[in-house]
Amino acid sequence: MKQFKVVVTDDRYGNYKEENEVLSELGISVEVHNFTNVEEAETTLKDADAVMVNLFPLTKDIIGSMEKCQVIVRYGVGYDNVDVDAATAKKIWVARVPDYSLEDVSDHALALLLSSVRKIAYKDRNIRKGKWNLHKDWPAFRIAGKTLGLIGFGAIARVLFRKISGFGLKKVLIFDPYVPASEIKKAGGTPAKLDEVLEQADFISIHAPLTKETQGMIGEKEFAEMKENCILVNTSRGPLIDEKALYQALNSGQIAAAGIDVFNAEPLAENSLLRSLENITLTDHAGWYSEESIVELKTKVAQNVLSVLKGGKPIYPVNDVR
Repeated sequence: MKQFKVVVTDDRYGNYKEENEVLSELGISVEVHNFTNVEEAETTLKDADAVMVNLFPLTKDIIGSMEKCQVIVRYGVGYDNVDVDAATAKKIWVARVPDYSLEDVSDHALALLLSSVRKIAYKDRNIRKGKWNLHKDWPAFRIAGKTLGLIGFGAIARVLFRKISGFGLKKVLIFDPYVPASEIKKAGGTPAKLDEVLEQADFISIHAPLTKETQGMIGEKEFAEMKENCILVNTSRGPLIDEKALYQALNSGQIAAAGIDVFNAEPLAENSLLRSLENITLTDHAGWYSEESIVELKTKVAQNVLSVLKGGKPIYPVNDVR
């Protein structure tokens, strides 16, 4: 049996039981590394048959140095740290796992929204300081009868839509230029332009991928269009939002509150002005996480690799190199 070299670029999990179980069919035991620079990556990946990547950037130069690689699989939904064009040019499949954390991220988005609506994090912080009757300082309003805006209507947004449908919302406005209006209507939503979502929604939850088109899509202009009582939630990618504009909008009261799980740079910098705000709930890019989701993610990453090394294509391809 041919011996394959399968490399993990950055160790986020510590244990690779699921990957090794899946790949044992081909007698593979994965190599786990923690690359810190390009030279280290190029040396190790030069003769790798498959690469499994977390957060380490697989640049054009690194991919160009790969001589045997058949597939690169990203641990997660997004793949913006992989140069897909460079991989495609070298006939290397790029794959991901788009469905491993649908329940988890949608739960997290809902939790951030509820925390912001009911001021949970704010009340917790201030009660610990001895304060009480906090509603007199910052009023709360019902979810029922309000309008939710979804930016992006992929799998996670659809699960969130299902979960929040029992809250008595007036309507759900959905902006996604890649989803037909008929499909949105069939799901029970109202197709809308981005400006309509920004102007009409009381709550906005972002579920868009990070691309050249979406980077910085919510900035000073967009915040100016939002209602003063608007609550913004982002569990997608940090760079979709201009963080300086977000701070200004929250600090000035231009919007009411935000629940943010993802940031322009992670971990969130110690000097980030977002840390100083009372009207924001911050979490540590944890929307994807549950013990169940980790097992599913690791298993499906390995299944992508296995499928390619057996002569097929990935289960969840990003590109097409046939």
